[in-house]
Parts: sequence; C-alpha cells; structure tokens
Amino acid sequence: MDRRTAQPSTADRGVVRLPPASASRRPSGTRPSTNLTLTQAEAVVTAAEQADVRIRAYILLSLLTGARTEEVRALTWSHVVAFDQKRGAWLSVEEVRWDHEEFAVYVWRSVRKKGDTKTVKSRRTLKLPARAVKALRLLREKQDEVRADAVNSPIVGGLVFRIKTGTALTATNVRRDFRKVLKSASLIDREWTPRELRHSFVSLLSDSGVPIEDISRLVGHANTVVTETVYRFQLRPVLLEGAKAMDAIFREHA
Repeated sequence: MDRRTAQPSTADRGVVRLPPASASRRPSGTRPSTNLTLTQAEAVVTAAEQADVRIRAYILLSLLTGARTEEVRALTWSHVVAFDQKRGAWLSVEEVRWDHEEFAVYVWRSVRKKGDTKTVKSRRTLKLPARAVKALRLLREKQDEVRADAVNSPIVGGLVFRIKTGTALTATNVRRDFRKVLKSASLIDREWTPRELRHSFVSLLSDSGVPIEDISRLVGHANTVVTETVYRFQLRPVLLEGAKAMDAIFREHA
C-alpha cells in the first residue's frame, strides 16, 4: 500500500495532531531572543567601560565569557582566580595580586533555589579575557575602598556583584543598570535583556569560526545538540566542507 495514501490505524483515530509550528508556539507576551551584532557589541563594550564599575564588570564578564546571568550574580571572589607561576596553581585573587598573566572564574554556583548550576555539565572553569580581568580588578579596588571606610565590612570571599548590604543583585538591579548602558550605546534599551549577552557570545564565536563543540563546552551544555537547539538562530552554519569540495569538482566556467 502507498504510505502516502494509507488510512490511519485504529490507534491513531481520534488523536489531534498539531502542526510543528503550533507545537512550538511561544507563550503569549514573550518574544524570541536575539543577539548583538559585532558593531552593536563593540558599542555596548565601549559604553560599559564608561559606566559604573559594577555594571561594567557585569556586562563584560557576561558578554566575554558567555556565563548565564544567574551564574554571574552568584559569583564569589573566592572563585575569581589567577595562575601563580611560582606555585604552579590557581589561587584566589584574594590571596595573590592582580599582576599575573592568566585569570579565570570557577562557574560552580548560581542563584537558583539550591545554589547549584543549571546542570552538572554547567560547572566549568573559564579563562578570562583581558578586558574582563581589568573590569573585575577595578570593581574589587572600588569595593576595597568602600570596605575600608565601612564599620561592617563584607566577609572575605563574598559576592562579586552585590548591593551595599553585601547581598546578591536582583534581576531588577541588573536590568535597570544594563538598560542605562544600552541607552549610552544608542540601542533601544527595552528591546534587550541581560541574558542576550550570552546569546551574543555564542553568535560572535560562531561567526568567528569557533567550532560548535568548543562553544558547547564554554556555555556549559551537556552536548552540541543542546547548543544547536537553544542557539539555532545564533549559530552560523559551519558544515562548509561539502560545498567547498563540490565547488572544486564542478568548477563554474565563465
């Protein structure tokens, strides 16, 4: 029997089959995530580097490492580390000075209910780009100045991103300061959310030719399937070998 004209089985009768678009429809009131272009990202970085040291560090860390906003908000100074050549080990910046060559963050926590990262695979160590290191150093210096003048100083190993009482920033705190920077970068602030810094990280890496396997590890996904599913609009097609081979085989003659 031709499968294209076969009648549905008894088990299939009475089952309403939704078209793919209906099955994946977004809830009312939401919008698809987007990402910054390279030009927009450069404008945001420039604006952030002229802003308050806290949101400057927050934006640069998020955009340049791809960490989730829930992971950035939970980051502690004890998990910001430098590689000490003499000892051959990664040490907290609270133990060593900032004049090292390599810095990293341990992304081991989040502001989720139990403090865990989204998945076990999400626990990762990320080397820090130079601009993120500079932003964190300036933030630490500012906090040390405030702590020196305060009667009740925050505990050692406390949160990197916090309000004056030492407690974590809320999503509202971040969104408010983030939008101020976007305005300075001449972007429509209400069209963006902090989580799209992570989306932009993926897009920028993909555009620059970084393999999806590396991107998947950097953003803490269990495998590349998750990355391809979540960031299908941000990822640039990378399977170029077939097209290159066919162009070589079937050369177009003028």
